[in-house]
Amino acid sequence: MVCFSISSWWRARKGRKKKLDTAKASSPKTTRETIFNSGRVRHLVGLRLWRNRYIYLMILPVVIYFILLKYLPMWFLRSAFYDYKLLKGFEGSKYVGLKWFERLLTNPNLMNYIGNTLKLNLTALFILFPMPMIFALMLNELRSAKFMKVVQTISYLPHFVSTVVLVSMISTILSPSIGSLAKLTKMLGGTPVNYLSIPEYFVPINVISGFWQSVGWEAVIYVSTLAGIDRGLYEAAKIDGASRWQQILHVSLPGLANTFVLLLIMQVGQLLNVNFEKVYLLQNNLNLSASEMLPTFVYKTGMESHNYSYATAAGLFNSVISVILVLIANTVSRKVSETSLF
Repeated sequence: MVCFSISSWWRARKGRKKKLDTAKASSPKTTRETIFNSGRVRHLVGLRLWRNRYIYLMILPVVIYFILLKYLPMWFLRSAFYDYKLLKGFEGSKYVGLKWFERLLTNPNLMNYIGNTLKLNLTALFILFPMPMIFALMLNELRSAKFMKVVQTISYLPHFVSTVVLVSMISTILSPSIGSLAKLTKMLGGTPVNYLSIPEYFVPINVISGFWQSVGWEAVIYVSTLAGIDRGLYEAAKIDGASRWQQILHVSLPGLANTFVLLLIMQVGQLLNVNFEKVYLLQNNLNLSASEMLPTFVYKTGMESHNYSYATAAGLFNSVISVILVLIANTVSRKVSETSLF
C-alpha cells in the first residue's frame, strides 16, 4: 500500500514537471528576460556606471547643491501654515491654516507689487528676450573667425560683473552731481536730473543695464544651435540664388525656432521673479512706488520684519503662480508649434 502511494506520488510529480517544462518551452524567453535571469543586468549596469564614472563625478556637485540648497529647504514651506516662531520651532508654534494666505490676498498693496513685477518683466520679455538671438545671428554672419571670437569674448565679460559693482556703476553714471550723464547734460546747457529718484525711469534703467550685462552671455546657446545647423543647407540655398538675408529667414531662423520656444516657455515662468539683488540695491524711498515688487516684499517681510510665516506664504504664492504660467505656456506651445518642455 505504501509502495503504491509512493509510486503514484512520483508519477504525479513527474507529470507536473513535464507539463511545466512543456509550458516553458512553448513560451520563448525574451532577450531581456534571459539576461535578467542570468544575472547579467547587474553586471551591465555596473559596467556602464564605471565607464561613465567621470561624468557622474562631474554632475555630483550639482546634485548635492540642489539637494542641500533647493530641496531640503522645502521642508520649511510648512511655516506658511503656522504662526512660526524661530526659537520655538514647529512643535511650539501654533497651526493657523490659511491665515497668512488670506492676509496676503487682502493686502491692499498686493496688486501694486504684482503690477510692478509684471511691468518690469514684460518690458524685459518683449525688448530683451529677442536680443540674444538677433546678436547670435549677427555673429553667425561674420566671415572672420578671429573677429567673431573677439566680439564674443567682449560681449561675455559683463555677465561676470558683480551685481553690486553694476549698481555702483549705474549710481555713479546717473549721479546728478558727479555722474558722466550729468556732466554731459551741463555741457549741452541742460539741468542734471536724479534719474534714480524718479519712478518712471526705474524700469528703463533696469532694462538697459540688463541688456548690457546679459545679451552676450545669453546668446551662447543660440550660437551653439547655429553651429549645429548643417552647412549643406546654406550651400544649397546659395546654389538656389538665396541672398544672405534669405538664408537667415529660411535656414537660420527655422533652426533656432525650437530653442527660442523652449527658452520663451521658461522665461514666461519667471514673470513674477526679478533680479532681486539689482532691484533691491537700486530701490530708494523716492522710487518705491515703482520698485517695490513681490520678491522685495517677501525679503522685507521675512528678514526685516521677521515674519517668516507671512514671507513663506507670499513666496509660495509666487512659486505656484509661476508653475501655472509655465504649464499654460507649455500647453499653448505644444498645440501651436508642437514644441514643449514635456
